[in-house]
Amino acid sequence: MPQSFEYIVNEKTTSLIIGSMPGVASLEAGEYYAHPQNLFWRFVFEAFGEDFNAPDYQHKTTLLLQHSIGLWDAAGTCVREGSLDSNIKDVVPNDFYSLFLAYPKIERLLFNGKKAFELFKRFHAPLLNNKTYLVLPSTSPANASIPLEKRRKLWFAALQG
Repeated sequence: MPQSFEYIVNEKTTSLIIGSMPGVASLEAGEYYAHPQNLFWRFVFEAFGEDFNAPDYQHKTTLLLQHSIGLWDAAGTCVREGSLDSNIKDVVPNDFYSLFLAYPKIERLLFNGKKAFELFKRFHAPLLNNKTYLVLPSTSPANASIPLEKRRKLWFAALQG
């Protein structure tokens, strides 16, 4: 049964990027967004004017935190074959109520794809009343329905906002 990673947040975090559940490549690597074709880290580095030249995971997560951005997944555990969000079943959510109590500066939620938003809303809908949020196109390589440049512009605006 896949299990989400620990959240990446600190006391300065004001925005939280919420994914659905790490895919197979991420679970094997022990890192968020580890699939080489996932655009997440490339978008983050480009949005902040950093050179994306195979940085290590510590450098990636430090860059997010330096810009007051955290990272976690909507699902804590689930049943899923493969990496597709459409295969996610039997979700046990992560505890966002406790996270937001521990880190009260988190005021903006950025959802990496519709599935992440759907899962969060299913289990934590009342929390949306007290936050601003934006559902962004998934950075997954499986999401080819939205042109790359459009996804890039939407992510840049959200990350820099």
